[in-house]
Amino acid sequence: MVVLQSGSNGNCVYVEAGRVRLLVDAGISGLQAKLRLAFHGVDVCQIDALLISHDHRDHIRSLGVFQRKFGIPAYVTESTLAVAQKFYPLGPLGKIYLFQPGQVLHLGDLKVHTIPTPHDAVEGVAFVLDDGQKRLGILTDLGHPFPELRRLIHTLDAVLLESNYDPQMLQQGSYPDWLKRRIRGPRGHLSNPEAAHLLRSALGDRLRWACLGHLSENNNSPEIALQTHQQVLEGRLPLAVASRYGVSDLFEV
Repeated sequence: MVVLQSGSNGNCVYVEAGRVRLLVDAGISGLQAKLRLAFHGVDVCQIDALLISHDHRDHIRSLGVFQRKFGIPAYVTESTLAVAQKFYPLGPLGKIYLFQPGQVLHLGDLKVHTIPTPHDAVEGVAFVLDDGQKRLGILTDLGHPFPELRRLIHTLDAVLLESNYDPQMLQQGSYPDWLKRRIRGPRGHLSNPEAAHLLRSALGDRLRWACLGHLSENNNSPEIALQTHQQVLEGRLPLAVASRYGVSDLFEV
């Protein structure tokens, strides 16, 4: 896994499993995707599929660009696509494959489990990629730690997990009250403590490492997120933080 970017300014994740090469979300420009993949020796035109998690701009704005410039087939729910086409200039689209939340997608030998989330999108999903031996979760924009999410963490070998905000920074920050309520509400985002306790619940199971993603620019920092997780996890799980501004190292499962 390589995180090309993660945050409200744009999201895109590269995953390679056997002969299958995927992108999850299209929230960065085509040029950024091309250059950041090339940094790891990957040709963007060789991507087999693009998975779209939900209709928010930072996840879907470059869907049309990825298709027109690179010819990547896209998997998206019908409602997500309809909302995105209404609000964003996606332009002409190529191959689109529609799926239902909860459906298992079969891409070569890879199974992609689409996990419905309570985030405030029309039909949001998270993804678990399963090659029959290892399971990787791409879990962001989650709303709150809903019961299936708690069960799911125990089945994973590795995870990119949302750790969006520090509660004290959000409370004392400059956001209007309605936005604070939205972020910490049941359809918003996971806080650092919520994400950390999810990971703690899976210690001793399959989980080998976690990468923290979708950090808020104004209500979090990599240092604070790591500190919170290290305190809760007591140093028992390798951690990394995905950048809002650049490409990550290669993570192997």
